[in-house]
Order: sequence, then C-alpha cells, then structure tokens
Amino acid sequence: MLHINNLSYRIVGRPIFDSASATVHKGDNVGFIGRNGTGKTTLLRIISGEIHSEPGEINFPNNTRVGKVAQEAPSGDTSLIDTVLATDHERASLLKEAESATDPTRIVEIHERLVDIDADTAPSRAARILAGLGFNEEAQQQPCSSLSGGWRMRVALASLLFAEPDFLLLDEPTNHLDLEATIWLESYLKSYPGTLLLVSHDRSLLNNVANKIIHLENQQLVSYTGNYDQFEQIRRERLDHQAAQHAKQQEQRKHIQSFIDRFKAKASKAKQAQSRVKMLERMEPIAAVAEDSTLAFDFPSPKELAPPLINLDQVSIGYEPGKAILKNLNLRLDMEDRIALLGANGNGKSTLVKLLAGRLEAQEGLFYKSSKLKIGYFAQDQAEELDLEATPYTLMARLMKTGTPESKVRAQLGRFGFGVNHVSTKVGALSGGEKARLLFALTTRDAPHILLMDEPTNHLDVDSREALVQAMNSFEGAIVLVSHDPHLIELTADRFWLVGDGTVKSYDGDLEDYKKLLIEQRRQERQKTRIKNDDTTETADAQRSKNISKKDKRRAAAEARAAGGDLKKAVRMAEQKVEKLQAKKEKLEIELADPAIYENSNVRQLELTREIGKIDKELSKAEEEWLTAQEKYEAAN
Repeated sequence: MLHINNLSYRIVGRPIFDSASATVHKGDNVGFIGRNGTGKTTLLRIISGEIHSEPGEINFPNNTRVGKVAQEAPSGDTSLIDTVLATDHERASLLKEAESATDPTRIVEIHERLVDIDADTAPSRAARILAGLGFNEEAQQQPCSSLSGGWRMRVALASLLFAEPDFLLLDEPTNHLDLEATIWLESYLKSYPGTLLLVSHDRSLLNNVANKIIHLENQQLVSYTGNYDQFEQIRRERLDHQAAQHAKQQEQRKHIQSFIDRFKAKASKAKQAQSRVKMLERMEPIAAVAEDSTLAFDFPSPKELAPPLINLDQVSIGYEPGKAILKNLNLRLDMEDRIALLGANGNGKSTLVKLLAGRLEAQEGLFYKSSKLKIGYFAQDQAEELDLEATPYTLMARLMKTGTPESKVRAQLGRFGFGVNHVSTKVGALSGGEKARLLFALTTRDAPHILLMDEPTNHLDVDSREALVQAMNSFEGAIVLVSHDPHLIELTADRFWLVGDGTVKSYDGDLEDYKKLLIEQRRQERQKTRIKNDDTTETADAQRSKNISKKDKRRAAAEARAAGGDLKKAVRMAEQKVEKLQAKKEKLEIELADPAIYENSNVRQLELTREIGKIDKELSKAEEEWLTAQEKYEAAN
C-alpha cells in the first residue's frame, strides 16, 4: 500500500530521516510513534505531499486516495452536517447536476451512480459521525462559525472520516476530544475499511486500534508487529539481547587484546599475536544500547490537613446570575481522593473544576474549604498565557516567595526535568511537552493539598505520560482529573463523578462500565431517531386492517408469528457469529502471547496480528448486525 524507500530529510541542517525505509500493507492499522520533536508530523506531511523529501521515494498504488485533516478548520455559515456532506465531492456534483439535467439518458446515469455510491444514506452516515464526535442533532444544524477552534477541528475530523480515504493519516486526533468522543473514535477506527497511519501518544488508542507499530528512532523507521504493549515487550527483549551481545563482544575483545599485549614481543608467539590483531580488525562492532533518558515527575508532598478539604452543600454554579450550569451539588473532597470527572464536553466539568479552584463563586448553597488549603490548578489553556520571553527560572522565581534561595527555585524545576541547560531557555523556544512540564512545576511550587488537572496530557508523549502516572500515584494529596486518556484514568482514578443533566453524581462503575453505558445511550438515541423519522400517521393499510375478517386476522397473526420466528432466528444466528469470532480471536491472542513465538522469525507474529485485525473488523460488523437484528425483533414484539 505504502512504500517508503531510503527517505532522507533535514530541517535547518538537522537530520530528521537518514535513508529510512518502511512498508505499510493494505488494511494495516499502523501506530506511528516516537519522542516529541523527532519528525512524526513531518513524515505525515511528506506522505500527503505537503512537503517534498530529499533523496528517497514515497510510493502508493495508482488512484490511492490519501486523506489528512485539513490544517484550517472549517468556518462560515454552512451548517455542520452540510460541511461534512460537501466532503463527498462526487455526490455533491451529481446532486447539483441532477437539478438542471434535461437529457433523459444522463438523468438515468446520474441516478444510477447516486445509487451506486449510497448517496441516500450519506446524511445518516454524516450525522452518526458528528454525533459520535459530540454534536447532537440540534448542533449539527448550526453554522461552523458559531463554534470555537477546538470544536471546528472536530468538524474537520468528521469530514475526513466521512470521506473514507483509502489511506487515512491522523495526527494526534484525540487532542481536541473529550473522553466520550475518544471512546467513540477508538471504536470507529477499529473497523475502518481502509488503511490507517496514526500518530498518537494515547496508549489505549494504540493498544486497541493498531496492529503494527512503526517507531521513529535515530532517524530510522523500525517496524514491529502488534499493538503498543507488544511493541514495548519486543523492543525491550531486542535491546536486552543487544546489550548482552555487546557485553559479550567487549569481553572477547578484552581477552584477545590481552593475548596480543602479552605475546606480541615474543618471536615464538608473534604469528599468533598478529593473527589475533587481524581477528580484532575483522570483528564487526556491536553497538552499545543508547537508552533515551528516563523522564521523571515529582510532585512535592503536602502537609496533612483534617478532613474534609472541601465540602459542597446544595451548591449551584454558573457564569450569569440566575442561569446555573450545575445545581444541587453535594460533594466532598478528602486527602486520599483520586477522582476522575466523566461526562461529555459542555456538561460542566471545567466549570466544576473552576469552582474547586476558587476561580468561580457559588451562586447558591454552602461552599466550605479548609483555611490552610493549598490548591494546584493545571488548566489546559494555561500554556497560552505563559510569558514567552521569560525563562523557566524567572517564571518560577516570580511566583515563589520573595527571597527564595536560587537553589530552591532550581530544585522545583528539576523535579520536572529542567536541568541546568533548560532553566535559562526562553519559554517561546520550548516544545509543547516542555511547556506542559513547566506548568506542572509552577502549579505544584507550594506543595498543594489538591491537584486539579484539566487535560494534563495534551502535549505529553507516551513516556512523559507514564512519568505523570507514577507521579500522580505517589502524590500524597487529593486529585481531581479531567482527561480524554483512558489509560491515565484507569491507572490513577479510583472514584468517578458523572457530570450531566445539570448536576454531579457519584458513578459506581469502572471505565469499562462507562463505555458500555455510552454504547447503550447511543443505541437508544439511534432508536429514538428511527422512531422520530417513521411516519406516525395511520396508514391506509392500518385503516383497512380494522375491517378484515376473523379468518384474515388468524392468517395475519400466523404470518406475524412466522416473521417473528424468522427475526428470532436471525438474532440467534447473529449472536452465534459474534461468539465464534470472539472465540477465534481469543485463541489467536493466546498464541500471540506465547513468549516462544518471539524467539525465531517474526513471520508468524505478523500472520497472527493481521488475522486478529481482520477478525476485529469482522467482529465489529457482526456486532452491528446483531444489534440491528435485536432491534427488529424487539420492534416486532
């Protein structure tokens, strides 16, 4: 599908790729990973033709449609649904031509082609994608100009998914999404009908969608079979083996050199010594393993406070008098709490966090907090407010108490990876991930008792996210988290608050239960839409049925029972198909998890991964068929 051959590319003299090669096969779901700043986005731009490489080739089969999210988010007065539908240029062109065509032959051709491309189902497909990304039916009719930049980027993503290119390029697609939209996108991409190349630091997305990993390291593209967890295991085993071989070779070289040093001056051993000199020269050196430096975060420990830290009694909050966004809040925070907020964007999660942070006053009710309470607030838009001309050191020194020793200022920055060389770098020259780490350092400078984190991982790579997980789990205070990263939530939160319907309630299930809840809600919404679109007026057939004879009624009842039996059979067959596919997948996964399979060639690994990926797509389709059959059976009964 895609062949990258001997690709080289430089930015301001710095090599990004050096004779790099990789292959992506048709139907692959590839996770493209690497440290921030190594060139992942650059490669996507080269593949899409936005920029041209130096030596090297990028080859696709003829007529391959390559799709990437537009750099400029859609705007203007066109509605969201029409913006997405306009992405299908052929459909739009045919519909426009159909309005003015007069030649009978051409009219027939137009309508035949519209049938071939399923033009009549396009509005419902576009609506489903927009709904999955967080736009309800009312929002879909609004103009793009009414949305903020982040929401317009969701429309751009919806347009790309609707177009269904043969080769789909996605660069951090979850950055503008909430957890609910991220869960939907993960499910959608698992059954995507084309080939996918996905740049992401979302471990859950890479594990559940990717069946192949391409790792960008040392200007090379290294391919691994399997998802992210399997990549980590295989790479660790390879690096351990390389380190062992390097150590063994170094010992051999030391032994040979010792022989040479001892006997090179002796005439009787000169020949043997010379032979070993040539042996050393011919020995191909095995490179030592150059590990990336491990990043660590370290949140300072707060002083113990008596519970509760915060208590809310019948609190209502909002931004305008008399217009509460959240009402009747009865919540409590203690030192040991690890709470994740669930609920779609716009339900009030960030509003609640602002209340807890003291950025928003309660309109009604009692809001209590401990007099000695210190709160650290990490807001997702804070990076835009940083002084770009300042350095990390000067920013930290400004916020710490006057007279704070320089060593203490540097120590707080050092907790988050800012060494001697980084503390004096201008903030404007820092990467997105480095700015995020600077915000963590600034947020925790006073050893807060509560950490409020609103999308803390947006600019962090996989390794930085793992460092954040460890720091959060070691933190001795309370945490309230808003995140679209399921992996982060699963590893750090032990309680959930569900924000929705104008209030906040405890949610007793885990994240998997919440995913199932979302799926069921979407199923019910689809069912309501079908009912709404049905013609609810009494049909002529229904009117005539009132007057049919008893004999006809008995016959109609028999036919209904037969039809019901057929529907029940269809449900049973669909269910059996799902069970067979699940059993087949489990069998293959057990074989893929066997360590023995990684000892020899990776051919079998590749076969298993492709087979599992194929089954995943079949399973998604089978589950949809099962759901449809069940709905028809329920409707008939």
